[in-house]
Amino acid sequence: MSRFFRNLLRLRRGPWEMIASALIVLGVFMLMQPFSLWAYGNSFMVTLAGTVMFIIVSHFPEED
Repeated sequence: MSRFFRNLLRLRRGPWEMIASALIVLGVFMLMQPFSLWAYGNSFMVTLAGTVMFIIVSHFPEED
């Protein structure tokens, strides 16, 4: 099992912050794309979920 997945399962900050940041980037991309109305409509919720997740994860302990 890789170190990333071990730290993910042990609720360490690094991997979870990476996932939360990816959600925020995905939400912003969904907001700025001109192709799908569904993606545009759901972009706020994805960005909000990533932001709330980042706030919660920032309280997790650092990696060993």
